[in-house]
Amino acid sequence: MRKGENIYKRKDGRWEGRYKKGYKPNGQIKYGYIYGKNFHEVRIKLYTLKAHYHTQQEIYGDACIPFKEWGKGWLQEIQNDVKPATYSSYHYKLSTYVFPLIGGLFLNELTAEEGKKLVQHWIERGLNPSTMQVILRITNKCLNYAKEKNKLKENPFSELKLPKKSTKKIRALSKKEQGKLEKVALKEKKNVGLPTYLALHTGLRIGEIAALRWNDLDFDRNLIHVSNTYQRIALALNNQKTQLVIGSTKTNSGARTIPMGKSVRRELLKHRRKSKGSFVFSVNNHPVEPRLLTYHFHQIRKKCGLEDVHFHQLRHTFATRCLEAQSDILSVSSLLGHASTKLTLDTYADSMMEQRIEVIDQMEKTLRKSA
Repeated sequence: MRKGENIYKRKDGRWEGRYKKGYKPNGQIKYGYIYGKNFHEVRIKLYTLKAHYHTQQEIYGDACIPFKEWGKGWLQEIQNDVKPATYSSYHYKLSTYVFPLIGGLFLNELTAEEGKKLVQHWIERGLNPSTMQVILRITNKCLNYAKEKNKLKENPFSELKLPKKSTKKIRALSKKEQGKLEKVALKEKKNVGLPTYLALHTGLRIGEIAALRWNDLDFDRNLIHVSNTYQRIALALNNQKTQLVIGSTKTNSGARTIPMGKSVRRELLKHRRKSKGSFVFSVNNHPVEPRLLTYHFHQIRKKCGLEDVHFHQLRHTFATRCLEAQSDILSVSSLLGHASTKLTLDTYADSMMEQRIEVIDQMEKTLRKSA
């Protein structure tokens, strides 16, 4: 061995070179090893590896902690600070789409190039851009925490580019379709069509409807207080199993108060007379599972001859009707529980064709009068 070169001749006749990769979580040096037939072969390879890892440590730090190990520790760290559904989503996405691919790499081995390979794998797997966006955001949260704890000098994935997501135009039901759906929904036995009617007149999400309690409804002031959601989430211990969880709404702005229209008030009061338990929609004194509400909705829309319509479109229909009625965007945004008016505008900019046609008709009438 030459002094300072860390090259040794082994008993099996091969030569071995040792280089520093960084530091383990316990503070010990993490070494890498290279082998060759002779001293000079190992020396050339070792020089390249030393230069590579020196650069890595200068740019990204010297933490030799497997990303999977770091990520699992981060998940434990945040578990009590986020909602169960959020934690479950983070755990599932990292375990499914990230750890199997780069979980074995040390923190200081993660580079922008490794990030690009990760994104390419997602593309080849057929993930849509919005899903990739969510996975990358979670991964970046984990890496930013490593930077905050001085385990990384920089987040190597912070500048990653994702494929542009195609913006799907949201189709609200026409007034004729809505009228037909409401009529059929209110004729359903045991009031199983009432959640559909409620969604069309309040814009509530399916989980918010399922979580509604009678004490959330103020019939004196005709108000609906929305503060919870009921949803099925994957269990962190086994992604094949799920559990139903009642939690607070998606965002702070999601907690809101919605005025109760006369027709909605009338139907809810009729329903209350037959209802048992604390939840507005219940089975055996337990809230109705969202999947059952979805099932009833599809039975109703089939009776109306409506194809390719999902429950969430009822919320879009509510928003569109509000905007068609010349409602101000701030009020509509608040009713929907959106975090900003920009989100409302971006979401519904292309959904009001009937109103646009009326604008053009009005403009032409004005021009004809002035001609």
